[in-house]
Amino acid sequence: MEALLSCTEGTLSPYVPSADKPWDARRAQHVLRRTGFGASPADLKKALLLSPSALVDQILDEALALPLPPAPPWAELTLPQYTNFPVEAFEQGLSWVRLWIKDMIRFGFREKLALFWHNHFVTQAETFACPSYLYQYHKLLQQHALGNFKTFVKAMGTTPAMLVFLNGVQNNRFSPNENYARELLELFTLGRDNGYTQEDIKQVARALTGWISVPVLCGPIGFAPFFFDDGQKTIFGKPGNWDYDSLHNLLFAERSKEIAQYICSKLYRHFVHPQPNEEIINGMAKTFQESQFEIEPVLRQLFKSEHFFSDPVVGVQIKSPMELILGFIKDGQFAYDTEEILNGIYYLGGLLGQQLFQPPDVAGWPGNRAWINSDTLNGRWDALDIYLFLLYTQQPETLRGIAKTLASSPSDPASITSAMTDFFLPNGLQHPADYDRAAKVLKHEVPQNYYDNGQWNLDWDIAPAQVALLIQHLYKLSEFQLT
Repeated sequence: MEALLSCTEGTLSPYVPSADKPWDARRAQHVLRRTGFGASPADLKKALLLSPSALVDQILDEALALPLPPAPPWAELTLPQYTNFPVEAFEQGLSWVRLWIKDMIRFGFREKLALFWHNHFVTQAETFACPSYLYQYHKLLQQHALGNFKTFVKAMGTTPAMLVFLNGVQNNRFSPNENYARELLELFTLGRDNGYTQEDIKQVARALTGWISVPVLCGPIGFAPFFFDDGQKTIFGKPGNWDYDSLHNLLFAERSKEIAQYICSKLYRHFVHPQPNEEIINGMAKTFQESQFEIEPVLRQLFKSEHFFSDPVVGVQIKSPMELILGFIKDGQFAYDTEEILNGIYYLGGLLGQQLFQPPDVAGWPGNRAWINSDTLNGRWDALDIYLFLLYTQQPETLRGIAKTLASSPSDPASITSAMTDFFLPNGLQHPADYDRAAKVLKHEVPQNYYDNGQWNLDWDIAPAQVALLIQHLYKLSEFQLT
């Protein structure tokens, strides 16, 4: 596969619309889709009433102000309180997944960030099993999504899901377990082989000992002082009696530059472009360090930048399964709020390689080109075919509705095709012949003379089927896989 070059256009200076870089529907969709899961025509219309900077402020401010979901009734249940743990726990976990999927569609940016951090601070639900641990872990992802990264890291290390998943609950002074210490440095803060040694990992593990108190299964996991290694430890060349809190202070003091570069590189590759631009990342890292590791100012700066709005950045990321399915639903304002559909989204996401709360390993989903191969591409088409068939058989008027909303002329197939193509594809199509082929799909089997004399329009009974065929044609194009 041809290597993708990094984007060198633009800086972190604020984007100012101009004749050659206008503030238009294409760029507004770019902001909304990168910071959320899709953008309905209504969302797009509202966005264009704002300046680019004001839109970014609105997105971040709404995410910061968004309250956390209410705790479910089972948020603190322990194992002895269950009658049939496997059955009840499965349904509780599935109910929480359904809520998260709904929130991704409704609330966008905070939940997109929560998904990003889920893929950074990876845990696997099948490892810890307890619904209470799932809820507490997910709450942390939402609570700290735009907060202070140092605080986030400290909180994550003692949440029960992480303690169980990376064996922190087994880490004690008599038998240190290095799993969490290794991932804390390698995956969560510094990056692989970036400013630490194997000896540092061993000493960090000693500093993290003692979080092993589990009075009841699925209950809180506490600190047991007797099992803490209070001996002298040397970490990053600094001797001391390092414990959980002082270790994190040391890590962020001694390796602040490495942490900032690593985290900003991940944010950039996820939200902007799969190939890093070192100049942009260096600027982000500077902001990250100067703000004492606050996430929000880094993203506000990035999303307002001329670099983020530059042409080579638009439509260059491959959609994840969740972005693919949820973006399709949000873009079209299609139905989703039933158990059947939400469960289907969860299972289809898993079949396409992105099962929520179950990344493949501690390194998470690789993302971007790893999402696409011959099997998953066919699976993506099949997943949208299933959903489109459900729409057509149960709510055909929603298909007519999206076409009417987008088209300037309800009786002109070329106009309808152009509007829908440019809406669903981030950069439209390259050649007029591509639009002609799409229009031919929309026309379907209706004789040409009905179009020539203006008799046909979107109010015809057959129109929902025609729109469905056009949408199917569009999502089977390679351009649809991009955002």
